[in-house]
Amino acid sequence: MNKSIIWRASCALMALTPLLSNAQDQTSSAAPAVQLFRGPQEYKTWSIGVNGGLLAPVAATGGSNDFTKWQASAGYGAYVKYQLLHFMALRADYVGGKLKGDNSKNLGNGMPPSSPYSSFETKLKWSASLNAVFNITTVNWLFRKNFVMLYGSVGGGIAGYNPTLTPTGSNNSFDYKPSGSIKELIIPVGAGLKFRLSEFINLDLGYTMYYTDGDNLDGYPHGPNKDKFSYGYAGLEFALGKKGKPQLQWHNPAAATYDELEAQKASLRTALDAASQANARLTADVDKLTKDSDGDGVSDFFDKCPGTPANTAVDGAGCPLPQPVIEKKEEKVVITEEDNRIVKEAIQNLEFDFAKASIKPHSYAALDRVAELLKRKNLNLKLSGHTDNVGSKERNLALSRERAESVKAYLVGKGVNASKIEAVGYGMTQPIASNKTAAGRQKNRRVEFTIF
Repeated sequence: MNKSIIWRASCALMALTPLLSNAQDQTSSAAPAVQLFRGPQEYKTWSIGVNGGLLAPVAATGGSNDFTKWQASAGYGAYVKYQLLHFMALRADYVGGKLKGDNSKNLGNGMPPSSPYSSFETKLKWSASLNAVFNITTVNWLFRKNFVMLYGSVGGGIAGYNPTLTPTGSNNSFDYKPSGSIKELIIPVGAGLKFRLSEFINLDLGYTMYYTDGDNLDGYPHGPNKDKFSYGYAGLEFALGKKGKPQLQWHNPAAATYDELEAQKASLRTALDAASQANARLTADVDKLTKDSDGDGVSDFFDKCPGTPANTAVDGAGCPLPQPVIEKKEEKVVITEEDNRIVKEAIQNLEFDFAKASIKPHSYAALDRVAELLKRKNLNLKLSGHTDNVGSKERNLALSRERAESVKAYLVGKGVNASKIEAVGYGMTQPIASNKTAAGRQKNRRVEFTIF
């Protein structure tokens, strides 16, 4: 009988093999490859930009250099940018122009500044920097194509400039460094808004602060702070690349991912529908060999004991295995004199901070020995908290309970099972000495330990 069953099962599986292969071929041929991001080669990644705006010897983070009044002057700039990812680019910037300031404004106390110079003019001959630009709003779940973008930038570079100073009370100016231009390290930090006007052109509005590594920008090294300047600008950015390719910086991965996953889902649904008829017959035949109604791990086809209760161990024929008889041995716990001595020592050494439930550190050692005893012999412990009659009845009852709970918490923290400890408070209701004397009150302030 068993050989006949195995032979028929083998024949059924051999017959089902071509159907399996055919269904798999249909599914794989109908399902397209998923391409959530095809790489930067499918997008415009290079761009150039020109801009103009205002330069000022001041930054939004504070300070107007070493003169009391700053003036805005015309500035100009250009850049070349390479978009690494939809949210990050590398940008090489050039900025030039003039920076001006004077001491025509009084100090905060109303007095004129005590400076040897009345004004300065610095010609920013050039500044070159390499910046990392981060697009902040490229992922947009509301619009499939963004038209405005917020970005931030940070980088480093070098600036070459030449300050000219005018002494106080004079109309004659002089070069701060006649021998040539000053070259200093700059750290540009900026932010801006970009608007997509077309496939090739973007409107760029931005503001960048330049932190210099020196105090020479205005020609007057004065004070502990280093000089700084800023550039607010408007300009156009021109994307380079073949017509029809979108700009990578405007790529919205949220929308692209959603569209491509929707197309993938539709294709898979078509493939599954095409294979459903072949799978229906295949499933019916396989179910005859794999169906397990009682969930005992043996299919109904081979189960000689159907209807086995859940979680029952069975043999190869699906019949319950005999249950071994386990005899439970009860261990008798004997409390010795040494055990009582450990508990008594803990009671004698237990002290709390005045009017508090916090245990003093010198009591820890004796409590540790009680914890080891409870764990080793699996004993139960009752903690009874008591106080003297100083204070209100309600406060003493609460304090006695808090102290008993504090001892319990300490023992549990040492690994004792919390269910083995009972902590109760009796307040001042069970004195063991007179509360009329200090010695008696001291004896009444206690936590009793009872092991069993």
